[in-house]
Amino acid sequence: MASSSCNCAKPQISHPLSSASSSTVHLGHPPTSISWNSRQPNRTHNISIIHSALHSPSVLHFPKQPYQNPLIPIEDDSVNVQVQPKTHRHPQWNLLQRAAAMALDMAESALVSLELQHPLPKTADPHVQISGNFAPVPEQPVKQALPVTGSIPSCINGVYLRNGANPLFEPVAGHHFFDGDGMVHAVTIDNGNASYACRFTETQRFLQEKELGRPVFPKAIGELHGHSGIARLLLFYARGLFGLVDHKQGTGVANAGLVYFNNRLLAMSEDDLPYHLRITPSGDLETVGRYNFDDQLKSTMIAHPKIDPFSKELFALSYDVIQKPYLKYFKFQPDGTKSPDVEIPLSMPTMMHDFAITENFVVIPNQQVLFKLQEMIFGGSPVIYDNNKKSSFGILSKNASDSKDIIWVESPDTFCFHLWNAWEEPESDEVVVIGSCMTPPDSIFNECDESLKSVLSEIRLNLKTGKSTRRPIISESEQVNLEAGMVNRNRLGRRTRYAYLAIAEPWPKVSGFAKIDLFTGEVKKYIYGDKKFGGEPFFLPRDNNCESAEDDGYIISFVHDENSWKSELQIVDAINLQLESSIKLPSRVPYGFHGTFIDAKSLINQA
Repeated sequence: MASSSCNCAKPQISHPLSSASSSTVHLGHPPTSISWNSRQPNRTHNISIIHSALHSPSVLHFPKQPYQNPLIPIEDDSVNVQVQPKTHRHPQWNLLQRAAAMALDMAESALVSLELQHPLPKTADPHVQISGNFAPVPEQPVKQALPVTGSIPSCINGVYLRNGANPLFEPVAGHHFFDGDGMVHAVTIDNGNASYACRFTETQRFLQEKELGRPVFPKAIGELHGHSGIARLLLFYARGLFGLVDHKQGTGVANAGLVYFNNRLLAMSEDDLPYHLRITPSGDLETVGRYNFDDQLKSTMIAHPKIDPFSKELFALSYDVIQKPYLKYFKFQPDGTKSPDVEIPLSMPTMMHDFAITENFVVIPNQQVLFKLQEMIFGGSPVIYDNNKKSSFGILSKNASDSKDIIWVESPDTFCFHLWNAWEEPESDEVVVIGSCMTPPDSIFNECDESLKSVLSEIRLNLKTGKSTRRPIISESEQVNLEAGMVNRNRLGRRTRYAYLAIAEPWPKVSGFAKIDLFTGEVKKYIYGDKKFGGEPFFLPRDNNCESAEDDGYIISFVHDENSWKSELQIVDAINLQLESSIKLPSRVPYGFHGTFIDAKSLINQA
C-alpha cells in the first residue's frame, strides 16, 4: 500500500504559555472536555470482541482540556498537588559566567517573546502534547501491600517496569510528548503481593536542569524548528562554551526503551548512551549512571536493541544525524563484550527507531523519514518525509565484520515506526518482516491534515531476486490502528503466529489491545472499557520453555480510568483474553512508552 500525499504545514515554534511559575494543579479529578466516538460492539468474520468494543475514526485526535503546569510537585495527595516554584539557581559560577548567564537569559527571553507571536502546531503545543493523562507526575516512593482484585498468577514473580516521558519543568516554548524526561514505573510482584514506585532516570540532562531550576537543554522535536530552533541551539552551545552547562556527558532523556541485559536494567533513548538503573530490595529504583559497557560503547545506542532468546546476545544500532557514518551496527556477547562497529553505508541520515533480527540476520529499515538540519533555515522541522527517497531494508549477517555483503531490498513507500518480528523462510529465499506501516510517515513529528493510519503488514523480502511484496494482515473492513506491542520474546527472530498490539484508537490513546493471528488475520480484542485507556501490552510467557504453546502466558498493561482518574495494572490471560487480576495503584500512571519484565531469579544477580 503506497502512502498517500500529505499537506503538512511548516511548524513554527511559539510560546502561548505565560511565564507564571508557582500554581496549584488539580489532578484529582478527570478532565471534562475529552471527546471521543464509540460504536456498539460487533462480531464479524475472524473478529472476536472481548468486552465492549470501542471503534473510532483514525484521526489525529488529542485531548482539548486546559494545559496544566507540569512542574514536578513536592507532594501528591492525588487531589490537590502543590507544584514546585520555578527558581533559577546559579551554581558556583565566577563573575564572567554570571555575566554570560545574564546575557544569555536576556537573549532567551527576547526569543520567547518573538515566539509568542506565532501559534504552535499541535505536534509542539504543550496544551496538546502533555495534557490530561499525558501530563507528568511526581516521583512516588515505594508503596507496599497494594489492593489486588482477582488472583495474581503464581508464575508471575518479579518486577514489571515501563518507561515514559515525564517533563520535570514547565516547557518555556514548544514541547513534543517524546521530549519529556525519562521516568520508570515499577510494579513488584512477590507471591501475590504487589508494590509500586516510580522514579526519574537521573540523566546528565535531568541533573543539570534540576540544579539550575529550569529547562535549558533544547528539546529535539518540540523546539528545534526554523530560525527559532537554530537560535536555541546557538544559545545552548554558548552556555556550554562558558561552562554553564556540560553537553559532553550526554543530552538524552532515556525515556523510551528498557532492556535487562548482563544483569543490568538499561533505560534508553536513541540520542544518548543507555542509563543503568538498579532495583532495590524494597522495589524502589535508583540511577547508577550513564552506561558505556565498560568503555566499549563510544556512540549513542538505539532505544530498541534486540536480545536473541537462544544465543542471549544483544544486537543494536547507532545512528548519527550530522556526520558519516550515519549508521553503525554492533552486538554484545552475553557477558557484555562488544563487537567492533560495522559501518552501514547510507547516503543521508535516516531515522532508525527500530529494527529486527532473525536467526541469522539483522534487518535494517532504510526509510523515508530523514534528518535534514538545513530545513530549519527555511523555517521547517529537521525531521522530514522525503518522498523522493526509495524505502528499502538491509539484510546483514549477525556476525558480519563489515557491510560488503549487505543485501538491500526495496520496499516502496514503506515506513514502519516499529517492527514486531522477522524470520527466515529459506525454501523461498525470503525474510519475512512483521511491522505496522504508518501513513503519513512523519505525522508524529509534523502537523498534518491527513488522518494517521497504522496498518499491520507482512513484508516479504526476497534475497535472491531483490524484490519485495507487502500485504495487510487484517482485512481492510476490520482495519484498526495497531501500534506498540510485541510477540512472545522466547521466539523473537523465529516464525511466530501471534502478535499482541495496542489498539491506538482514538489516536493517540490506546483503548485496548489485540491478539492477532499473523497467519489467518484473525483478531481478538480486549477493550479496557468506558473512558479507560492503556499503553503497550507486554506479553509475559508463563515460563521460558520454548516448547510451550506460543500464547501460553499473560498480557500486562497499565490502564488509566479517565472517569475516576485512577490507574491500575491489569493482568490478562493471553489464551482466552480474560482478566485474571487488577492491581490498584496509589498514584496516576501517565500514558507512556515501552516496558520489560525481570523475574525474581534474575534479580538475584543484579549488578
